Amino acid sequence: MASRLATPACKLFRTLVVGAFVCPCVIWAQRAPTSNERASTNAGSTNSHGLAGIWGRASRVQVFSDQPPAFTAEGQAKFNANKPGYGPRSVPPALGNDAMGTCDPLGIPRLLTLEVLPPYHRMEIIETSNRMLQHFEWHNYWREIWTDGRELPKDPEPKWMGYSVGKWEGEAFVVNSLGFDGRTWLDHFGYPHSDEMRLQERYRLLDHDTLELTMTITDPRIYAKPWSSDKKVLKLVPKGEIEESFCVPTEEQEFNNTVRNPAGGVTNKK
Repeated sequence: MASRLATPACKLFRTLVVGAFVCPCVIWAQRAPTSNERASTNAGSTNSHGLAGIWGRASRVQVFSDQPPAFTAEGQAKFNANKPGYGPRSVPPALGNDAMGTCDPLGIPRLLTLEVLPPYHRMEIIETSNRMLQHFEWHNYWREIWTDGRELPKDPEPKWMGYSVGKWEGEAFVVNSLGFDGRTWLDHFGYPHSDEMRLQERYRLLDHDTLELTMTITDPRIYAKPWSSDKKVLKLVPKGEIEESFCVPTEEQEFNNTVRNPAGGVTNKK
């Protein structure tokens, strides 16, 4: 059987001059609900805002913020050690250390800053009585946000997606998170964080089809002051479906050997 890497069904290949980060991907999910379905879903809940649906960004904004952060000494050293395959500090991906090339989880907030983009990188929001779930098309990641009134744990075990609680504050759905694994990056360009990072997200519906997201990071080990993101605007994908998407290590290694490494001048070991 021919490798999926060579088939047209693999729609997620993205190639750069110096290499590429790719992963073949394919998950079926419900279409985004209509306004009537949203109202029905939220009947009996504490709010009627209704964020459920499939969302994608209107434009590709890969960086957490256009405004550079103020690093601590530890943060600057960690930033310098990260070698992304994109942006002004890019190196050939074969010479870099981006988790995307090894199928390691990308984590939050990176999934929100990069991987929510139609037609293939979308996010589904599912609301239940005690949780909001974010289902990312990229690599089939799931994130759990508790909405049952619980407090954040004081010292949670680090997780790739962190530990998150959310609640409505007026017209904004506010998510506070901690307990992140310090190996992930904030975005595509290698901005770091520590396992002490706290993240706040604020989601606000501008209209039925438009969702605005802003984020603020507080991480005294890495950043000298809180760092806020630019506004990210997501649009409802009314007939969207979440396709199956997994990062398969064997396929990723094959792509490293046939594309990334040769593009970076790296000789594959026999």
